[in-house]
Amino acid sequence: MDSTGTTSSRRRLTELLDSNFMARLDAIDVFSRKMLQGKLHGERRSRRRGQSVEFADHRPYVVGDDLRFVDWNIYGRLNQLFLKLFLEEQDLTVHIVMDVSSSVSLGEPAKELFIRKLAAALGYVGLVNNNRVTISTFSDGLLGQLANMRGRNYLARMAEFLLSTDCDGPSRFDSACRQLVSGRIGSGIMIVLSDFLFKEGFDPGLRHLISRRYDLYVIQVLSPQELSPELTGDLKLVDIEDTDTAEITISAALLKYYKRNLNAYCNEIKDFCARRGAAYVLANSADPVESLMLNYLRRIRLLR
Repeated sequence: MDSTGTTSSRRRLTELLDSNFMARLDAIDVFSRKMLQGKLHGERRSRRRGQSVEFADHRPYVVGDDLRFVDWNIYGRLNQLFLKLFLEEQDLTVHIVMDVSSSVSLGEPAKELFIRKLAAALGYVGLVNNNRVTISTFSDGLLGQLANMRGRNYLARMAEFLLSTDCDGPSRFDSACRQLVSGRIGSGIMIVLSDFLFKEGFDPGLRHLISRRYDLYVIQVLSPQELSPELTGDLKLVDIEDTDTAEITISAALLKYYKRNLNAYCNEIKDFCARRGAAYVLANSADPVESLMLNYLRRIRLLR
C-alpha cells in the first residue's frame, strides 16, 4: 500500500480506534485453542505437526513411517532411527459476526458503538497478522458480509464497512446462523458480538455454530441501563424491534426480580458455551474496548 492508502486507512480506522491503541494491537495476535487444519497454507504456524520447512522435534521411528523423514545424521551417530517432525503451516480464519438489529442501538453509551469498535480491534489484529478475516452482520437474517480479507491493505475497507452499517430491524438469530454455517469454510475462530436479547432465545442459533473446526467465542454486550436500570413510576415499554408494548409500575421488588432474571439468562448462555467448549464474555458498553482487548481477551487466550 502506498503512503496515500496507508493514510486513508488510518484516517478511517481512527474513527473507531485511536492510534495509541492500534500501536498496542500491533504486538498481539489471535490464538486458536484447537489444532486447526486449514485448506490453504499460510503464514500462521500452529501446534499441529505436519510437513513443512520448520523443524520441531524428533521421535523414534516405527514401522510404516515415511523413510524420507528419517534423520540419517542421528542414525550415523547413534545407530538408531529417528523421525524428523515439522511444524505445519496453517491458514487461520477469523470470522467476526456482528448484531446490527435495532436493539443494539440502545443504551448510553450505545451498544452498537462498543460492538463496532470491538469488531474493528479484532479485525485489525487479524489483518496485521496476515490471518484471513471475514466480518458478517445480521439482524433479520444475515445482512452483509466482507469476506476473505487478508493483510493491511484491507484495513480501510474494513473500517468503511463497519462505519457504514446501520443498526435496524428485528433479530432473527437462528436464521442468520443457518446462513453462516452454510457458507463457512476452512477452520478458525468465530466471534459473535451481540446483546443476545432475542425473543426466540439464543440456543437454536448457537447450536448451529458449534463446530470441531472452529473455536467459538460469544461476547454479550449490554448497556449500563440494562445491567442496572434506574427507573421509577408507571411506564409504558415499547419493544424497539417489533413494537410490542407493556405497561408496568416500577418498584424495588420488580427491579430486583429483573436483575435476578437477567443474571440467570446470562449464566444460561455462559453454561451453554462451557458445556460445548465455547467461551463466553459479558461486556458493559460503558467499559473501554481497550481494556477488554488487552486484558480479558488475553487472559482467556483469544489473544496473545
